[in-house]
Amino acid sequence: MSSTQGQVIKCKAAVSWEAGKPLVIEEVEVAPPQKMEVRLKILFTSLCHTDVYFWEAKGQTPLFPRIFGHEAGGIVESVGEGVTELQPGDHVLPVFTGECKECRHCKSSESNMCDLLRINTDRGVMISDGKTRFSKDGKPIYHFLGTSTFSEYTVVHVGCVAKINPAAPLDKVCVLSCGISTGLGATLNVAKPTKGSTVAVFGLGAVGLAAAEGARIAGASRIIGIDLNPNRRRIMTSLFKRSVQSPVSFFNGCFLYESYVPPGISTEILSVWLSGAGGGEIRDAQSWFSEINKAFDNDERREPPLHLHG
Repeated sequence: MSSTQGQVIKCKAAVSWEAGKPLVIEEVEVAPPQKMEVRLKILFTSLCHTDVYFWEAKGQTPLFPRIFGHEAGGIVESVGEGVTELQPGDHVLPVFTGECKECRHCKSSESNMCDLLRINTDRGVMISDGKTRFSKDGKPIYHFLGTSTFSEYTVVHVGCVAKINPAAPLDKVCVLSCGISTGLGATLNVAKPTKGSTVAVFGLGAVGLAAAEGARIAGASRIIGIDLNPNRRRIMTSLFKRSVQSPVSFFNGCFLYESYVPPGISTEILSVWLSGAGGGEIRDAQSWFSEINKAFDNDERREPPLHLHG
């Protein structure tokens, strides 16, 4: 049994006091987990652009002070009432889209938008009692995505915790709790490319590379990676352990990498991507994908069919 079980823990956390202002390393108090909650000791956490977006408070209702972070790995420090599937010492990943295992979405093979634990960027408190588990000098500090991993200790709902093999290196697998699973799942569970397909991935960051890996696992015969940054070629080459050509197409700042590109298709795709979009900024994602797909449909040289993921 943990010597800190049932007690308030004082630890360091990166606190965001105001939108867009530098995070401040503060000593905060982390309350014990309540019913169906788990307190985690965070050992590794990474930065996702989602954290930056909500720290900047662009396009949403600001909620401060707040502890951001959602892509991490750690160990269970203690568990609250009703928690049976986890125990102190377990290696885990926090997950911002959890599962209650009881609602219609959790019981469906086609959805993971749990009625209770689906992603909620506005909620800054715990579900059980509407209170925070973080405080400083008696004043509450709000949670983010139910995870708040920019703290040495955090409290999450048990449905937002995934137990993993203790042999897995937490400094590597921490990205599975967001970026990698997002890209991999988008390809394997949503796009579902068939074996022998050609797959195009727009943007070769963590999510995009994971989407490309999903295409490889699915048996894609060709994977086209498109990115503004020419340095992504090295990363893509390293990931797939095979030859990736130098940019075969350069259009208005975009590079396209592939082992073979049918004549004429690259310029058409990239011109549609950027035309009327302010140098690459997507104004209307729905119409953007519609136009991109038209570009592929107009290309009669592709065989087998091409699937688009961006």
